[in-house]
Amino acid sequence: MPHIAVPENRPGIRGLMASKPSSGRKLSELAQQLLRGDSPLTPGERELIAAYVSTRNETRYCAGSHGAAAAHALSGGDYTVVDAVRLDLATAPVSAKLRALLELAGQVQVSGLAVTEEHIAAARAEGADDETIHDTVLIAAAFCMYNRYVDGLAAITPDDPAVYDEIGENLAAKGYLS
Repeated sequence: MPHIAVPENRPGIRGLMASKPSSGRKLSELAQQLLRGDSPLTPGERELIAAYVSTRNETRYCAGSHGAAAAHALSGGDYTVVDAVRLDLATAPVSAKLRALLELAGQVQVSGLAVTEEHIAAARAEGADDETIHDTVLIAAAFCMYNRYVDGLAAITPDDPAVYDEIGENLAAKGYLS
């Protein structure tokens, strides 16, 4: 049960944002910019970063919805890559560049101070430029905030994977401002 009153049938962050629309709109606009705005990373890659950080933070709602969005954006709803990244990043079928970026995002999830020159050099060695590194760190940092918002207010978190698949399909198709 959420710690604050939220509209019925509004799971996760959507319910929380509906309880305070003025800040909710700003959070949606930020997500739209980070996950759909201009970036050298594809929307699917950015969703995978969000899902990876959310999984590491144990935020079931965000891990489920962004994992589903990544699956829909990357491969039309096939969860093979998303599940592999969650299970073992080292053996997941992603490019070396994306693996290095996900490892970087994982360090941000631990602490911004956990990011070292070695993490940045590893991403650069795989072809990441300044903008790609910037976007990866900002997405990871923002999702730590979103995760704490969702968990800190005990947002409604469905158990049914089909709910997340529907949310993810919608996010992949329409983004964050609909």
